[in-house]
Amino acid sequence: MAITPAAEEYHRHFFPNTELLRDDDPDLAQIIENFAFDEVPNEPGVNDLDDRTRYMAILATLLGAQCLTEFRGIVPAALTAGVTPVEAKEITYQAVAYLGIARVYPFLAALNDILRERGVKLPLESQSTTTVEDRREKGTQAQVDIFGDGMKDFYKSGPAEKRHINRWLAANCFGDYYTRTGLDLKQREMITFCFIAAQGGCEPQLTAHAAANIRLGNDRAFLISVVSQCLPYIGYPRSLNALRCVDDAAQSAA
Repeated sequence: MAITPAAEEYHRHFFPNTELLRDDDPDLAQIIENFAFDEVPNEPGVNDLDDRTRYMAILATLLGAQCLTEFRGIVPAALTAGVTPVEAKEITYQAVAYLGIARVYPFLAALNDILRERGVKLPLESQSTTTVEDRREKGTQAQVDIFGDGMKDFYKSGPAEKRHINRWLAANCFGDYYTRTGLDLKQREMITFCFIAAQGGCEPQLTAHAAANIRLGNDRAFLISVVSQCLPYIGYPRSLNALRCVDDAAQSAA
């Protein structure tokens, strides 16, 4: 089995300086490249994502799946696809809320190394729009914009001994990250969906964020396209679970 012309063109466009697996594992290289570089991006009906959006989703998926080696290899391709340094940074920053700093720090270091190698001056311009005083309020507004009016008082709901977590969700998860510029709310919910889908084992949260995506306009067809384009990087079980969550969210929204 030979590498298809479409896969070859994709390889040379997005990965021009590496042979990837071709030298040491040519059989696997043919399987992977023909699938991930030709069949998946060219599948009729599920290839409606532009290259930039596809690579934003893939970067978030690699963070969620903790694939540091692949992340290093994909970042240059993402930049080639039109993902800006600010967008790559914002994807990585937001991962902290869903993966934790301990799991994100190696990816941030890798991203910084790649950006410096490409002549990008760090630090980038700040994307922050909040202060210590208003982060909770603005975070709550982001929750309302994403999930609806039922989130207005969420930060002060729940049993007293756990209420601080809901306050942290409003102030930290949404106030510190979702209020930043560089990505809009639809993009932020898409990457959140990818973080959670790639982790596995967080299906209740994944269904909730699938519903939030749909509410913002990232409809069922869009989310199926996102899962489809990320499947080569996380495999079938987690992708099938994600699709089930999308269907559950879509049915609830109907």
